[in-house]
Amino acid sequence: MGAVGGEDFVYDEASGEWVSAGAGPPAEAAETVEVRDSVGNILADGDRVTLIKDLTVKGAGQVLKRGTVIKSIRLTGDSQEVDCRYEAIKGLVLRAEFLRKL
Repeated sequence: MGAVGGEDFVYDEASGEWVSAGAGPPAEAAETVEVRDSVGNILADGDRVTLIKDLTVKGAGQVLKRGTVIKSIRLTGDSQEVDCRYEAIKGLVLRAEFLRKL
């Protein structure tokens, strides 16, 4: 435990950062969001999913076809959205209602 300017800090091994001793647990540990796909399966970071319908990607001028496999999704903290990457489309966010876990 260290002190800077009269404030105590504690090293958090999970995040690898020094945090204020009075801060308590990290926000993500205190609040977990459960994300479910179109059939009710719970999604997690790194899961592979497939699209259940054709989706037009705004701004990319591209259509993702039904059955397209998306590898390694990331949860965003929102119960209905997942972040993913597909070919040349960066920053792709998809609604969980249009996905099915593989």
